Amino acid sequence: MTVEATTERVLRLLALLQRRPSWTAAELAAELGVTDRSVRRDVERLRALGYPVHATAGVGGGYQLGAGTRLPPLLLDDEEAIATAVSLRMASGGTVAGAGEAALRALAKLDQVMPPRLRAEVRAVHGATETLIGPGVEIDADLLVTLARACRDAVRVRFRYRTRGGGEHERTVEPVRMVATDRRWYLMAWDVDRADWRTFRLDRMRDVVATTWRFRPRQHPDPLAYVQRSVAEAPYRHLARVRLRAPAEEVRRLVPPQVARVEHDGDGCCVLVAGGDELDWLAVHIARLGFDGEVLDPPELREAAARLADRLAGLAGRVPP
Repeated sequence: MTVEATTERVLRLLALLQRRPSWTAAELAAELGVTDRSVRRDVERLRALGYPVHATAGVGGGYQLGAGTRLPPLLLDDEEAIATAVSLRMASGGTVAGAGEAALRALAKLDQVMPPRLRAEVRAVHGATETLIGPGVEIDADLLVTLARACRDAVRVRFRYRTRGGGEHERTVEPVRMVATDRRWYLMAWDVDRADWRTFRLDRMRDVVATTWRFRPRQHPDPLAYVQRSVAEAPYRHLARVRLRAPAEEVRRLVPPQVARVEHDGDGCCVLVAGGDELDWLAVHIARLGFDGEVLDPPELREAAARLADRLAGLAGRVPP
């Protein structure tokens, strides 16, 4: 018997063991069309590959696939592969902490080896399914898979990107990591043309193509901290720093990380760093937090806070000072 035939039979044996809890040697031999002795040899081959196949002697005994110290490769039939891929697509955009990134890595692996006919089935199911999620921006799962693979394989990505002003430009980047907030997905990458680290919103990308150009990974900032700083500060005209008389943990419960950065400042205080295009808007939202504090900068924010105080005093029927 050829090596290819033996390998195929061992894979069929693995699929049988994964199908139900226990098999007798005679049942497996009948399914595979071989002798009991061949079944025993194939079981040993599976054990050598890391699959924990347990054998029980006596009446009612047989072979059982158990749990080992590591997860070996799984064999999925068509229905199982479709169900798994659809679940991973939904989980990759979910809100469970840590689940989205792990689901995305698993989806990238499964999508890479899935036959085209099954991939089409998965997209059809996903396209016909609606989920009740928060007010975030929905991202196409194929885009997530493309970027996940590019991050994993260290290959450059090319795409068209729409800026905040509405302009659109072609960008070539070396992707490092995707970061998901409760509303949006971001990509941290090295911008080849600008020779600097950049953050890109996935909902502003189109015509995304993973090239065949491999790159050597660079030393990079912490992706989570970099994206948080970028989305909370960089896009705005004004950057406010306000010292609040409240513990940082308490303020963080009220302020999402993509909105502002909260830094410890000792003595039960913290510094809130937030960006905004309108100082009056910043003053209103900082006041709504309900904590005493003082504006560190910019000085214009103090003037905006004073104007807000005068308006509120007037609404309360008091004469502003």
